[in-house]
Formats: sequence, C-alpha cells, structure tokens
Amino acid sequence: MRLATILTPHGPRAAIATADGYIDLHATDPGLPTCVKNLLAASAGIRKIAAETVNCKHAVKYAANAVKLLPPIPNPSKIVCVGLNYRDHAIEGGKAIPTEPVLFAKFPNTLVAHGDPIVIPKVAQKMDYEAELVIVIGKKGKHIPNDKSAFDYVGGYTCGHDVSDRYWQFRGEEKQWVIGKTMDTFAPTGPVLVTADELTDPHSLQIQLRLNGTTLQNSNTKEFIFSVPHVLWYVSQGVTLEPGDLIFTGTPPGVGIARKPPVTLNPGDVCEVEIEKIGVLKNPCVAES
Repeated sequence: MRLATILTPHGPRAAIATADGYIDLHATDPGLPTCVKNLLAASAGIRKIAAETVNCKHAVKYAANAVKLLPPIPNPSKIVCVGLNYRDHAIEGGKAIPTEPVLFAKFPNTLVAHGDPIVIPKVAQKMDYEAELVIVIGKKGKHIPNDKSAFDYVGGYTCGHDVSDRYWQFRGEEKQWVIGKTMDTFAPTGPVLVTADELTDPHSLQIQLRLNGTTLQNSNTKEFIFSVPHVLWYVSQGVTLEPGDLIFTGTPPGVGIARKPPVTLNPGDVCEVEIEKIGVLKNPCVAES
C-alpha cells in the first residue's frame, strides 16, 4: 500500500494514495484506524481490509488537489538519524568508513509535509540539504536481531530530507549537532509511505536530491555501510522502537558543505528528494518572518 496522512474536515486521517486521489480509510470503514501509525501496528487482517478499500464502490475519496497532505507519520515518538551511512559520502568528506552507526536525533518540531516550506531561520548561516530514505517502524521491538527477521519490525519507507545548518552543527569546540539539526521544519517527510510488503528491498533504490531542478545528489542505497537490519539491531540495543518511529538512514554524496564552492539553501530555492519506488518529496525554502 501507498499510505498518506491527509487533513480532512474531520481532522487528520490515514489514507491510501491512488493515482488520482486519497481514500479516507476510517470514513470508508469505521473499523479501520484513523492514523497511519495505528494501521501499521494493526493485524495483517486489518491491513488487508484497508488495502481492499481501493475496490470499494462506496470509498470516501478526495481528489489529490482537494486535500492538504501531512507528514505520513505526523506524530512519531522518536526520530532517530544515522550519519555517514553511505560509503561514497564518507569518502567525499575524507572520513574513514565508520565501524558502527553514528546516531543523532531530531524532534517532532522538525516535521513538515510534502509541499510545506522549509523555513530558513534568522540565525542560519550555512543551510544544507540531505536526501534520505526513512524507515518507519511497524512493530514494537527491542534487541531486534541483525538478520532478515528484522524486516518484521519495518512498517514501510518514505522519503526524508535531513535539513541542517552547518554553522550551528559544527559551532565551537563542543559542536552543536542537536540545535543544528532540529530547528523548526528541518525534517520534511513524504509524500507517501510505501509499506514493506510492497517495497521488499530497501538496499537497491536510486536516491536523488535536486535543487532548483539541478541534480546535486545521485546515488543508490546499495552504498549503505549499515543495512536496515544492522541499523535496527544497533538502535534497539538500548532503545525500544515503537510503531511510527522514524529512522533516517543517512545521505549520499553531493551535500552542499562538501562542494567547491559550497552550496547553501536560500529563500526561493526549491528542493526535491526523489527515491525510486516511493516518489518525490518537494519543498520550497522561505525566510523566517
């Protein structure tokens, strides 16, 4: 399934994305959850009923241009991020290939949807872009095995944009990763979430970022240093993962800070993250008012 969260007159609703619009699952069948997070955590039978709504003659459907998209998971309990997870990106930065995942986190204030603006803060000085594949957890787990069974805990995948302000991230001797990575609107996600039963191989996906139509990042998730099972195992050693949690899996080469001369995001720019089999996440950049 291709799932989305849409804003309806009844509030945010889980929806199935179709070629020409969105089916409100709960309005079509009141037995279905109202949010994507709960749908991912539901039984296989409930998810099967949800998938079958595309053939329902009485489906409550909204035209694509008639609803506001929200992030596919607008209310995650955790947003975990992996740094330096592409071999070609580590080489680009002149850094050794990591021997274990480098983790940081974002806060819910960073989340915005497809089409929403990335707000460039007044204090920003070196705004940068990072296209990322995002894992969406579908089942609660801790001490998840580092093998194929780890995929049982994956609900699906979506496009993510790890926006950063490099000045703040690397400010001072102590560095300031948290504030440099977690300013408002610094984590666009969407437009849809593709469930794991439909996207069965996350390790062979083309991933790109375009800035004002120019491709600046272009790689493939086969460049992952740490696989999806490895990341889930590593994080869940000490953190209980729950349905709806988001894990940003790192970015490929071509980031602005590594370019000569460096490239920064500015008001008026338009960013597009495209991931094979998922879609295009597009966001304009605006100045903070």
